[in-house]
Amino acid sequence: MDSSRSSLGHTPFKDLKSRIKEKPPEKREEPRRPVVEPAAHDPEADREFFRQAMEGARPLTGSNRQEGKGSPAPAGLAPKSAGEEALEGMKALIASGRGFVVADTPEYIEGTGYRVDPKMAERLHRGEFSIQAHIDLHGLGAEEARIAFEDFLRESVIRNRRSLLVIHGRGLSSQGEPVLKARLTEWLTRGPWRKWVIAYSSARLCDGGAGATCILLRTRPVTKRLKKNPSRERP
Repeated sequence: MDSSRSSLGHTPFKDLKSRIKEKPPEKREEPRRPVVEPAAHDPEADREFFRQAMEGARPLTGSNRQEGKGSPAPAGLAPKSAGEEALEGMKALIASGRGFVVADTPEYIEGTGYRVDPKMAERLHRGEFSIQAHIDLHGLGAEEARIAFEDFLRESVIRNRRSLLVIHGRGLSSQGEPVLKARLTEWLTRGPWRKWVIAYSSARLCDGGAGATCILLRTRPVTKRLKKNPSRERP
């Protein structure tokens, strides 16, 4: 009876205790790979390799050879020397007058009238006021020029023209200072027309440069009464 039960019964944990006591199998260590040190750099070997690679090559001759020449450097990468910039500036000045500033030359003149901001002369020189009339005094004698100038200003006042241009030349052929230019400055600052002047300055290059003068006139002249009451003054 007991033997039949033991043969037919299922005992899955019979050998568990003995298996727990067994040692786990030892891990097998993989063999280490040898470390290969890099070969030392041999310059002579490099030169020999280059000689072999260039064997049979021949230098260019004739028109295809451009010794010492290469592709031009991209624009803006290589800075220009001071001499190159000066040469380019001189070429532009001769060709088109670009870069020439009249106000930076000794020939430049400017001035302002009574209680006028000096910046008004700068604005006049920059061309902020459209020229309404002009007169050419170039080639006239001093007295002829004075008469023509006064007639021109008188007509301009009557016609309410305020921005004027007087062409007198640079006076390069005159001995000493330019005659007409000096006289014009005197008429604008000391003569009877000084009370009509808001400002004057040498013209822009396109309007005659140092050989012409721009004038800005008032709507009415400055009088002693206006000087006593500046608030009533209107340029």
